[in-house]
Amino acid sequence: MSKKKLTGDFKDNLTARSEEAKTVRKIVFIIVIALALIVLIGGISGYMYVKSALEPVDPDSDEEITIDVPIGSSTSSIAAILEENGIIKDGRIFRLYTKFNNESEFQAGEYTFTPAVTFDEIIESLKNGKVMLEAVHTITIPEGLTIDQIAGIFSGKLHFSKEEFLDKASDEEYINELIAAYPDILSETVLDPEIKTPLEGYLFASTYQFYEEEPSIELVIETMLSQTQKVYSAYAEQIEQLGFTPHEALTFASIVERETASEDQRAQISGVFYNRIEEGMPLQTDPTVLYALGEHNETVTYEDLEIDSPYNTYLVEALPIGPISNFAENSLKAVVAPEDSNNLYFLHDGEGNIYFAETFEEHRQNRDKYMN
Repeated sequence: MSKKKLTGDFKDNLTARSEEAKTVRKIVFIIVIALALIVLIGGISGYMYVKSALEPVDPDSDEEITIDVPIGSSTSSIAAILEENGIIKDGRIFRLYTKFNNESEFQAGEYTFTPAVTFDEIIESLKNGKVMLEAVHTITIPEGLTIDQIAGIFSGKLHFSKEEFLDKASDEEYINELIAAYPDILSETVLDPEIKTPLEGYLFASTYQFYEEEPSIELVIETMLSQTQKVYSAYAEQIEQLGFTPHEALTFASIVERETASEDQRAQISGVFYNRIEEGMPLQTDPTVLYALGEHNETVTYEDLEIDSPYNTYLVEALPIGPISNFAENSLKAVVAPEDSNNLYFLHDGEGNIYFAETFEEHRQNRDKYMN
């Protein structure tokens, strides 16, 4: 091969390699630019996202959202609660914000925020254990009350009448909406025509705060139902294991509630009722008779005991058709944790004491001793 031929081939190879290197450099340059653009766009997008997440969800909203921060909640769990309830946009950003600002030691409790609050306002509230809004109305509903009595309390403090409250609480269309909204506690059982009032026993005894000048009847009822559901959920598994429906459990709790105001005696009373059920005895509890009569008498006559009613536990087997009042949590606890005994009888004296007996003879002796 001639020298001229070798020189030509070398030049061709050199040219090809030069062109190849240019192509590679172009590709690398394009990749570098693309990566730079991706980083830049990602950085801008990230910045805009974080900036947006730091801002209120809706600066113009005055919607009141109540949340509960349990004792021992971490910043992460609080952030999750805030995000789930639509008070902040992103819990991760809230966690990073509190960490960057060295904020901690948040207080457990119930808080009411709006979607218009800032991170700093939320943090300040959580640190001080204070709600963001002052309650317009604070109303206490004692335990052991009927829905008629509850309606009387609300009508005396709010803008609606007792009759309007009771009408709404008995409206079948509205009750069906509530059954769908609170399936853990409500069922079509409450619409049994023999039940006096569908929501009897379901409006929990507690202190309620309302942040509107004129809260609707629906808001009042649903706030109370939410509290009932919250309390019930703590015992739901035990109640299911006992074979009770929610309606039966609340009915049982209402009877225990009406039999005694003493928390210490409720487990004993509950134990007696379980013993009677096991023996096939009627519960024979006077408060159910008084409820059937629609009266608030202190005593029951022999004539009263004959009233034909699905609430009269002197005539019906086991539990009555439905609750006879609302209840305290302690009464529901007594239903799932009754005191173990062989007692089948008890009576009240005039001073609030209760005397238990295993046999009717012992019961009669107690009656002669303490009721004369």
